[in-house]
Amino acid sequence: MSGVHAAAVCFDLHVPESRSLKVKRAAIRPVVDGLRHRFHVSVAEVDHQDQWQRAAIGVAVVASSDGQLREILDSVERFVDTAANLELLEVRTDWLDEA
Repeated sequence: MSGVHAAAVCFDLHVPESRSLKVKRAAIRPVVDGLRHRFHVSVAEVDHQDQWQRAAIGVAVVASSDGQLREILDSVERFVDTAANLELLEVRTDWLDEA
């Protein structure tokens, strides 16, 4: 059955080399921009904006099938997990259930 398949993912990150908010944002920016351009998803820094070594990135994904949605989510997680100068601490996924 067709319909809307959507999920929101939050990546909790540690930025170990950061000694200022400017350095943290410089480490986070390539990930946020890369996710937008490579996967065409909505993405934003959503928490820990005032902490030097912590960040949370939220990603929203909509797809035409559950399989496609899961494939995109897996690719997005691999991209974040392999980002330079960041350590992935936790991944939380919320699924949109069709009514």
